[in-house]
Amino acid sequence: MQGFAGFMWLLSVALILFSGFALIDAATRREDAYRAASKQTKPFWLIILGLAFVVNLIFNILSFLPVIGLVATIVYMVDVRPALRGLPGGGRSRRGSSSDGPYGPYNGGR
Repeated sequence: MQGFAGFMWLLSVALILFSGFALIDAATRREDAYRAASKQTKPFWLIILGLAFVVNLIFNILSFLPVIGLVATIVYMVDVRPALRGLPGGGRSRRGSSSDGPYGPYNGGR
């Protein structure tokens, strides 16, 4: 019985890390990238993934709520995230570098 409890604890930790990674990834994407990829809005995904993260923290893995959160996290990871990454710049916020000109980065005439 102790081995099963240890396995369930590891599974709970893995779900928390997985949903936390998805939440951080969704938070670092630009708002307009979600619209460009024809997915739901950024606040929608932040709320859904935030709820999934909190549910995984609070409830036991054998409850049905963490399973619903896992499904939402998987949908984000296999559908939304690849669509956002496929956009130019990967949908991430860029600040630019000191060598960026008005038409993109300066490559020194190479």
